[in-house]
Amino acid sequence: MTGTLILDPLLPLVLLYALAGLAAFAVGLAIWRRLPGWWLRGLAGLALLAALANPAIQREDREPLTDIVVMVVDESASQRIGDRPAQNAAAIANIEAELARQPNTELRKVTLGDGEGDTGTALMTALSTALAEEPLARVAGIILVTDGRLHDLERAPRLPAPTHTLLTGQPEDWDRRLIVSNAPAFAILGEQVNLTLRVEDQGAAPEEDSVVLSISIDGDAPLTLPVPIGEDVTLPIELPHGGMNVLQFTIPEAEGELTNRNNAAVVQINGVRDRLRVLLVSGEPHPGERTWRNLLKSDASVDLVHFTILRPPNKQDGVPVEELSLIAFPTRELFLEKINDFDLIIFDRYSRRGILPSEYLDNIRQYVEQGGAVLISSGPEYGTAESIYRSPLGNILPGAPTARVYQQGFTPQITDIGQRHPVTEGLDAFAPESDDEGPGWGRWFRLIDVLVPEGADTVMSGVDEKPLLILNRIGEGRVSLMTSDQSWLWDRGYEGGGPQLELLRRLAHWMMKEPELEEEALWAEPVGQTMQIIRRTLDLETGDVTVTHPDGTETVLTLQEVSPGRFETTWEAPEIGLYRLDDGEETSVIALGPAAPREFEETIASGELLEPVAEATGGGIRAIADGDLNIRTVREGRPAAGRGWIGITPRGAYRTADISITPLLPAWAWLLLASLLIIGAWLREGRR
Repeated sequence: MTGTLILDPLLPLVLLYALAGLAAFAVGLAIWRRLPGWWLRGLAGLALLAALANPAIQREDREPLTDIVVMVVDESASQRIGDRPAQNAAAIANIEAELARQPNTELRKVTLGDGEGDTGTALMTALSTALAEEPLARVAGIILVTDGRLHDLERAPRLPAPTHTLLTGQPEDWDRRLIVSNAPAFAILGEQVNLTLRVEDQGAAPEEDSVVLSISIDGDAPLTLPVPIGEDVTLPIELPHGGMNVLQFTIPEAEGELTNRNNAAVVQINGVRDRLRVLLVSGEPHPGERTWRNLLKSDASVDLVHFTILRPPNKQDGVPVEELSLIAFPTRELFLEKINDFDLIIFDRYSRRGILPSEYLDNIRQYVEQGGAVLISSGPEYGTAESIYRSPLGNILPGAPTARVYQQGFTPQITDIGQRHPVTEGLDAFAPESDDEGPGWGRWFRLIDVLVPEGADTVMSGVDEKPLLILNRIGEGRVSLMTSDQSWLWDRGYEGGGPQLELLRRLAHWMMKEPELEEEALWAEPVGQTMQIIRRTLDLETGDVTVTHPDGTETVLTLQEVSPGRFETTWEAPEIGLYRLDDGEETSVIALGPAAPREFEETIASGELLEPVAEATGGGIRAIADGDLNIRTVREGRPAAGRGWIGITPRGAYRTADISITPLLPAWAWLLLASLLIIGAWLREGRR
């Protein structure tokens, strides 16, 4: 219960001030005239003014409110390494026990986890949210349980009470991390690209000069090399294939370091071809020759070298050689000296007519086995004695001719395995609607019968389901055989035409080993922390996929077939970092955010960032490893931290339950008092 004198004037304050001035003037006049009762006149005026001011006593019935201590507990990823979870639990128990002994005090505990994406530890954002929910006049103290590695210091709110930091970690903590400081987003195939990386030690690290670095591309067997610690290292890399290349750099976990989560880094570089170099050899002029040339020249990224054999060496027509305007076929230069400069060699209706010696054709075979690509577009000559199959190339070609040639109309069909193969998958969508079975494409009128060796894939068929397009892998390279020379009918739009451009584009990219056209592949497409895992295979079923988390735990996922040869599932990843996918046959890696998140850039606990905050509020920074702390009450403005203790400032906040107002004197009493004073003045100044 408290009492306060208040005024509730009966007149506006302006009039009250005017009356006060008039009364003062009258008293001054009485003094000037030396009237003996001037002081009684003054008291009477004050009594009247007091009556008009209406003084009263206001009494409040107050209920005391508890003081609030806000504690923010950092449980982000960096707080889950080593013994920090146990330290968090010990600090919380210590604070709760100490505040339980403080009278009229309660605790508000806020837990901070990982933010979305790679935002790091938003400690000040969590503190701002917690303070916004409490009346600041009741906040007696703020306690932060953290490793001090926050990433939103600029969002620090106005702190109304002493702020203390209880720091996790041990004095002997140390950590080693791998940093990729410079990596391009794309690179030209066949050219070296330089990456800059650095291995850095933090904390009480042991004395070491170098560490072994492992480099893996797309999950393949890693290469290792020693790199110095604490120095920038420039590493030249040449991408092995077009499309996205995932480069993974790792260093081994050292004994005693805090975590291995920052011992890996992932760089994704898109490999692009500067130019696709194609050699097209047409064995003889025919209607499809121009189609091949136009198709390849329509792509500005293709460098085409095209030779048409118009006059074979054995042709005897009596024309002197010096009168011929034809260019001699540079066989030695193309197929011996510069064969490796080409990405793709196409033989269009080529037959053995004495142009290429057997040793040159054998060189082409070696070119394929070492990673090259050869496409055969065959005509009737493929089934004759002069067939290119009856040469050293026959050892790698995916079709042995039977010498039978079908001369009848047929519509190319996609085989069962072709429905699953990326070269022909979904080609039906490029066909107009048709009432007949199969795609509504135009017909072809010639097919060379071949026998397909084991291991080759027939993705398109023709007459009586005879092979039309056959694909095969030979060593490191790839070969394909088209057993008809009439694909040009599609280009000319005969009977509606067909998807010749799309088919040959996919075929060329498959032969160039583009990842998006691999028939056996496992990859993931991330959206935020959700990944869509995709497995493409020529088999009718696929095994479960084992996902290895950044912390080493595993999750087994079952994929469902969504289209022929394509199996998918969607999975929500629990955290950002590097994940490994493995189904027993194919492996891949995917990085959600960086391989080492922002949380693990600096893992050694430090109060450096929070020191200005503590000093500004009189608080302190104490290590949990030093033992339990006492909590004391201190006056506002006094230091609130010392050896083995931290302080809170009691606020004395209250809630007003009831208010009562009692006039100081009733109106009649003020009137009686003023009357007595006036009479006294009259008697004092009268004759008596």
